[in-house]
Amino acid sequence: MDQFPSTTIFPDTTDDLSMQMAVIWGQIKAPLIVPLLKLAVVVCLIMSVMLFIERVYMGIVIALVKLFGRKPDKRFKWEAIKDDVELGNSAYPMVLVQIPMYNEREVYQLSIGAACGLSWPSDRIVIQVLDDSTDPTIKDMVELECQRWASKGINIKYEIRDNRNGYKAGALKEGMKHSYVKHCDYVVIFDADFQPEPDFLWRTIPFLVHNPELALVQARWKFVNADECLMTRMQEMSLDYHFTVEQEVGSSTYSFFGFNGTAGVWRISALNEAGGWKDRTTVEDMDLAVRASLKGWKFLYLGSLKVKNELPSTLKAYRYQQHRWSCGPANLFRKMVMEIIKNKKVSTWKKVHLRFQSGELFIFLLSLPFSMLSELRGHFTYWFFGSFLKTSCRCIELRLPSSAY
Repeated sequence: MDQFPSTTIFPDTTDDLSMQMAVIWGQIKAPLIVPLLKLAVVVCLIMSVMLFIERVYMGIVIALVKLFGRKPDKRFKWEAIKDDVELGNSAYPMVLVQIPMYNEREVYQLSIGAACGLSWPSDRIVIQVLDDSTDPTIKDMVELECQRWASKGINIKYEIRDNRNGYKAGALKEGMKHSYVKHCDYVVIFDADFQPEPDFLWRTIPFLVHNPELALVQARWKFVNADECLMTRMQEMSLDYHFTVEQEVGSSTYSFFGFNGTAGVWRISALNEAGGWKDRTTVEDMDLAVRASLKGWKFLYLGSLKVKNELPSTLKAYRYQQHRWSCGPANLFRKMVMEIIKNKKVSTWKKVHLRFQSGELFIFLLSLPFSMLSELRGHFTYWFFGSFLKTSCRCIELRLPSSAY
């Protein structure tokens, strides 16, 4: 049987397809691609300048904070709560400690033990374990651990629900509905991997007691597994900047910053006035913080108080965390932008700060002076250096300014 070249029987369409794509590219490049790239480069260059100005601004502010010693106890009154012979333990405010959990097999004992070890009058504190676990075995283990501490005289409540609506926000919201919460003045929130020191309440509650305008006292995170791998080390560097600079600057200049979702103490009346927990976004912590700030409440960041916790050590966990942190603020901003603009209780400068703490950078890119949206820095770097500049190399018609390189 005669042999025929494969190209005769099966024509090679690869070259034809490449030629067609080249023709299409040539037709749309000048009228469409080049103008879009020019606009994208201009936008990215403006973003670069804004991010640079933001870093310089924050550097100056944090230097002034250190230089003039604007410590929390100099800006807000702190005085140890004194014993009262007549009132006894009633002189101390009632504190609720919430620990939301979801299948926390590895860390549930550490977090419950640390919360039960908090130093505070035993009849003035309630430990509330909010268990949303779907694994029956883990639920039994958590419940037994709560019973073990209850047998030691700790006022601990094990709470479950028949659904996971709202996830963490839903669990916290449901936890606030119990009758015993009505007697509490403040609520402390610790995620399942957080381990506060025994003196945590003694160092935070007095700020709220003596400063009625304060709604939140936020502590810093201390990472116990930072040296586990390169990924955790890089996370530590990024989050250290967030706490040391961003949170400190927000606290010192505006008395506002994004609540970190854990290791913080809320005044329950402020939380309720702001509308409580809402599950409309994946950043329920920032949502609550923005709403409380719009009501005129102030926040305090206590950088000297550190709470141990763990960083995501697997790529899957890290990607999930970053996706939530990146998408949530933009979604929240779209829901609250008009509420922020129309609000009369906060200054214009604070509104600018609020917009960039909760918002989508591109919307106010050309109208606001500073970018505080750290969640988008990584995306900006990728699109600018990974996409726009590479694509521009294929368009000789596009002339990039030297500053773009």
